[in-house]
Amino acid sequence: MNSNFIPSTAIIREIQQENKTIATFRLELTDKTIPFSFQPGQFCMLSVPHFGEAAFSISSSPSILPHFDLSIRNTGSLTGAIHTMHPHDLVGIRGPFGTPFPIKTFSNCDLLFIAGGIGLAPLKSVIDYCLFKNTLKDNGVNTISLLYGSRTPSEIAFGAAIKDWQEQGLTCNLTVDEGDSSWQGHVGLVTELLQKNLITEKTKALVCGPPLMIRFIIKLLSEMGISSDHIYTTLERHMKCGIGICGHCHLDGKLVCKDGPVFSLSQLQDMDVMEFST
Repeated sequence: MNSNFIPSTAIIREIQQENKTIATFRLELTDKTIPFSFQPGQFCMLSVPHFGEAAFSISSSPSILPHFDLSIRNTGSLTGAIHTMHPHDLVGIRGPFGTPFPIKTFSNCDLLFIAGGIGLAPLKSVIDYCLFKNTLKDNGVNTISLLYGSRTPSEIAFGAAIKDWQEQGLTCNLTVDEGDSSWQGHVGLVTELLQKNLITEKTKALVCGPPLMIRFIIKLLSEMGISSDHIYTTLERHMKCGIGICGHCHLDGKLVCKDGPVFSLSQLQDMDVMEFST
């Protein structure tokens, strides 16, 4: 069976409700003879009969294979159908596809992760991968810091993962656009959390979230002196096939599903993507 074209059957092993609209589905291919591996930053095409197919970032580390996680926000017909499912239900999976984050270049670096909303999902895969041996030193990474923004406290996702990261010594700074009576943390945009003391000469920044947030964060990172080769983000385009055939995700000579979704800022500038050009 060719997973590029024909979906493989996957079973839902667990479901973790992250907030009111986001749930993480832990999956496993039912046919153990089908090889399945991925790198942080790649995505899968998930399908439900009669509801269609869509691309979702893998939000887990390769270290938990043969299981893998897709964190999905309930926004429409397909995602709504997925959110009615239960453990032991079946879905279709094609992939993994796309260009991952350049993990091998992160040795001896200070990693700065900046995310908004469900944008933490693909970054979570990288963070968990860097931690799976329990110490940063084992993977060659010096430090990891996370800046994470949500609209409200109730919309913060991946709370269990964030708590675990904090217990392992990660710096995790959270903010919300609008607080409530129980919120004791920062209120404001995630850009306000970006301070000069988080930047070192060895910093590499990974950014994912709403396009407007990404644009402003990348501008600030550049102004703080981080090289465009050391800033990475993901592009969102409606990917129909996932394998570069339909051309639906075409962007200035590139196909986001094959050449991305992970790009460095220097790649985006070379592509003359307006919002990332300087």
